[in-house]
Amino acid sequence: MAEEVSLLSSPSESSTSLLSEISNASTRAFVLAFTVGSCGAFAFGCIIGYSAPTQSSIMKDLNLSIADASSILSIFYSLFGSILTVGLILGALICGKLTDLVGRVYTIWITNILFVIGWFAIAFAKAVWLLDLGRLLQGISIGISAYLGPVYITEIAPRKLRGAACSMSQLFTGVGISVVYALGTVVAWRNLAILGSIPSLMILPLLFFIPESPRWLAKVGREKEVEEILSRLRGENSDVSDEAGEILAYTEHVKQQGDDRGFLKLFQRKYAFSLTIGVVLIALPQLGGLSGYSFYTESIFISTGVSSDVGFISTSIVQMLAGVLGTVLVDVSGRRSLLLENHCWETGTPILALISVTLYFGSYGLGMGSIPSIIASEIYPVDVKGAAGTMCGLASSISSWLIAYSFSFLFQWSTTGTFLMFTTVTGIGFVFIAKLVPETRGKSLEEIQSLFSF
Repeated sequence: MAEEVSLLSSPSESSTSLLSEISNASTRAFVLAFTVGSCGAFAFGCIIGYSAPTQSSIMKDLNLSIADASSILSIFYSLFGSILTVGLILGALICGKLTDLVGRVYTIWITNILFVIGWFAIAFAKAVWLLDLGRLLQGISIGISAYLGPVYITEIAPRKLRGAACSMSQLFTGVGISVVYALGTVVAWRNLAILGSIPSLMILPLLFFIPESPRWLAKVGREKEVEEILSRLRGENSDVSDEAGEILAYTEHVKQQGDDRGFLKLFQRKYAFSLTIGVVLIALPQLGGLSGYSFYTESIFISTGVSSDVGFISTSIVQMLAGVLGTVLVDVSGRRSLLLENHCWETGTPILALISVTLYFGSYGLGMGSIPSIIASEIYPVDVKGAAGTMCGLASSISSWLIAYSFSFLFQWSTTGTFLMFTTVTGIGFVFIAKLVPETRGKSLEEIQSLFSF
């Protein structure tokens, strides 16, 4: 881990400071928490990528062939693909309140149990409704964990490694998608579902040992535990008094404002800028076609005469390599530059099937896959973080559902028109990021939140 972290730090830092930061971050508690976050992101990616390589085999097992009429195929697979995002919407509705009420760790328990139940419902399904139920449960758990995962990592990581730690954790979402794409070419869909449950089963015993977020503890009045948890995360010999003091002081400042409007508090004028940034960044990947690419990759390849096996393997390799590069650069070049570079590449994707899909997932892994979640988890104060998580989750889920449900119909209508629409969205996103999104690299969460609340 030390070699990886050395690549993630700014070149201007002294070697002494860098080694100290590595030593402080590499405690057992931090490594366990990071492992849980990474496995959760991997499980997330397995679920997202599952429907694309299994489309044909599921249809065969259900005795539905292409000859049965394209409308039947489209309706069935639009439902199977889009019902995941229906669950995402339901999960997004409760994620903020749930994480604020029971804490980050107990919510991770809930999401991983739902992951496992969903996978086994799919693996042992004898009817379509059980397949859809499994995907719905998985969608609910993703709707909760999509915001929870980055929030938990950003709240426990030291500021100089926060972006890299969160990005590396989110990198495993892309790895999960890539692994499922590759395995889907050689493993039967029921066996693939069983394999997909393994990351969540691995997480469950680790949850007994990971610490709660110190910022959540401060929010719920458990101030005495804040410094203790920080010592576990940074190392017993580390002086965490300044960090603990900053967290407690900012939390107390927020509480003294005395606004009890609950969810509606997020819609105050001082949060308008941060709410706009978070919601737009989270929705951009979906409106740019992510769900369509993820759920219907096989259809895209087949329709253009490209071998789906070759396409899936090529896409998997490129996405993983781009994700690693993005993780290395996020705390060096910053969030803004990677987001802008991502959109530059995406606007060229509707050219050739294999090249376009490969470039799309490569650019997604480089920046847009993790950075919107990183920024959204950084910019909201603890008193509105739950409500903001719900809003960001709804923005992502609803836009994802719209694309997932409509993509197959749009694709039949006009492939060129479909990808031109996605290109237009990414172009608008480029302008939005260039003009409005500030850099958050190297700042504490409290400094970032003060910057965005005015």
